[in-house]
Amino acid sequence: MQLTRAADYAVRVMIHMAGLPLGTTVRLRTLALAVTVPESFLAKVLQTLTRAGLVVSRRGPDGGFELVPSSMQASLLDVIDAIEGPAQIAMLTVLSRDTLGELALRVDRSKAAMSTIAVDAATPVA
Repeated sequence: MQLTRAADYAVRVMIHMAGLPLGTTVRLRTLALAVTVPESFLAKVLQTLTRAGLVVSRRGPDGGFELVPSSMQASLLDVIDAIEGPAQIAMLTVLSRDTLGELALRVDRSKAAMSTIAVDAATPVA
């Protein structure tokens, strides 16, 4: 599965912030440089992470972004879900439901059905 650029950036910035001492507030520019992400794009990602409750945004001269302490327990799936939304999670559920063996069996059944249709179509009607 390939992550969107936004999800990739979110994971990168969250891992970086998790490595900082708790309570550290970091300016957008500093975060963008640290994780090598365009500042304008990272601002949007951080805004989404703030709405999801994983990050706190602080205004003013000492402002910036701070990791919410409970985010230290967040999984990568939590971060991706905050960016991509539950539709991505639904897709993961669907993808994890069937095994390769089950899918191969379905393909075999489908091939058998198609060959029966082809034989029936080639048989002249009396």
